[in-house]
Amino acid sequence: MRVARILALILLVVLAIPYVAAPFYRAGHPVSSLMIWRRLTGAPVARHWIGFNAIAPDLPRAVVAAEDAHFCRHHGVDWGALREAINDAGEGEAMRGASTITQQVAKNLFLAPLPGPIRKVFEFPLAMWIDWVLPKQRILEIYLNIAELGPNGQFGAEAGSLYAFGHSAANLTPREAALLASILPNPHVRSAYNPSPGLRRLVVLHMARAQSPNLRTCWHENRDF
Repeated sequence: MRVARILALILLVVLAIPYVAAPFYRAGHPVSSLMIWRRLTGAPVARHWIGFNAIAPDLPRAVVAAEDAHFCRHHGVDWGALREAINDAGEGEAMRGASTITQQVAKNLFLAPLPGPIRKVFEFPLAMWIDWVLPKQRILEIYLNIAELGPNGQFGAEAGSLYAFGHSAANLTPREAALLASILPNPHVRSAYNPSPGLRRLVVLHMARAQSPNLRTCWHENRDF
């Protein structure tokens, strides 16, 4: 019985760590669990932190357009998109992703080692907590600095931009920004350096979405930006 209590206490401490740590991520340069794992295994990691205001503004808009169109409005989980994905799967369509940027931040920072179904159980409440304790701009800044954006351990906008285009994320053109956004979430299959015809079509779509009235209104109405 005593051993069970100790194990239960250890489990509670482990589960509490992300909730205790998240408010402290208002500052600093957090790293993802995947980055830590790669470093421990000797795999290459390239990450050069770049502040939100230094990034070319087309990139965060393109990433929101590509990954989470309701980012400015939801509170960590986009329940409407999740219901649509579940309904589509119930009708026999392929299950599409409905993870928000905040969920991806929760996963990348704390939960990546967990198996998918188990991870989702912890991901939803943690994403809502992160949305509560961190401003939207900071959540997006963290995501833009921990997302995998290259095939050889390039993490974050700066490393991804340097790899694909040879210059800083501060100098991205609208097309380059859309290219980086379009290779998410799998830069091992999609390449911003050598885009396929399908990826180039996706870039055009994301450039248009980034300039859509709904996204521009959402962007300007959110006081964090």
